[in-house]
Amino acid sequence: MKIDSLNKLAWRKFKKNKLAFFSLLYLLFCLFISVFAVPFLPDNTPMANNMNIELATLPPLSKITFLKIPKSKNFESSYISSFFLGKELNYDKIAISSYQKLDEGIIYSPYASKIEKVFYGKYYIDKQIFFLGTDKYGRDLLSRLVYATRISFAIGFISVFISLILGLILGLTAGYYRGIVDDIIMWFVNVMWSIPTLMLVIAITLALGKGFWQVFVAVGLTMWVEVARIVRGQVLLIRELEFVQAANILGLKESRVIFKHILPNISGPIIVISAINFAAAILIEAGLSFLGVGAQPPMPSWGSMIKDHYAFIVMQKEYLAILPGLAIMFSVLSFTLLGNGLRDAFDVKE
Repeated sequence: MKIDSLNKLAWRKFKKNKLAFFSLLYLLFCLFISVFAVPFLPDNTPMANNMNIELATLPPLSKITFLKIPKSKNFESSYISSFFLGKELNYDKIAISSYQKLDEGIIYSPYASKIEKVFYGKYYIDKQIFFLGTDKYGRDLLSRLVYATRISFAIGFISVFISLILGLILGLTAGYYRGIVDDIIMWFVNVMWSIPTLMLVIAITLALGKGFWQVFVAVGLTMWVEVARIVRGQVLLIRELEFVQAANILGLKESRVIFKHILPNISGPIIVISAINFAAAILIEAGLSFLGVGAQPPMPSWGSMIKDHYAFIVMQKEYLAILPGLAIMFSVLSFTLLGNGLRDAFDVKE
């Protein structure tokens, strides 16, 4: 008779939780498009930052005609860089409302203008649909949302990784050695716990400066406390079990006992707290960007997109702020449901 491992049993229970399983699929879809969809976006320039001020706040499904004039100097970039990070335009992109072709040139009227201009030389005519419209700078909103998804997921992943490293080291040390080591570590944990998270993140961000890497370092340095407390509590329970005592009696090294016998048996709670912390990291990053101390322009962020467009709610352009808000809501909700589903799946009492 084949005996399934605890991980297989947990996975089987997790798949029965429809909300949690759907949340996992949604998050994997968001991760996939944020990484691989850049070449297929309407605006595949770096950070989707191609501005057309004359096209500001266009409604969804707007179709615009563009005149493309090749530049004298082309921007060279590798295929991998272009695929994942986007590429600079090798042409000037001019929005036009009408045009008339000539033998060796074109007569055109810039968008929202009645002035006619003439250009002689090589050119291309292209039409583009802005599926979600444009922001107040005339940038494609869909492309900005996809890039912002990448930023939020990257900050969440790295922040959770930093919090896991710190939390595991301190939690394992405090729980295994106990005594004065435990007292010192838990005193430090309680001090950090007493400081409001957002205030601590803002203080760290101001100390390190504004920028992308400063955000995930600041967020990661504020989320390790929960990890350390949970890991310590689990280690205090596991270290009293027979298999750990047997390993100590056999004279195994402490590092082997901790990392080979104790750590694998507390992986369930660690995975759960990581999912919850991921949701918290997205919220904190969005809050920092809204306050102007998070990801800096032109880097897109859900929080900064809300900051730039919340005033449009009363100008019948409310979708400019609602769409990034919905992106935050669905991502945080999905990670929360995922965490709840993982908690139930690893619960041996059910």
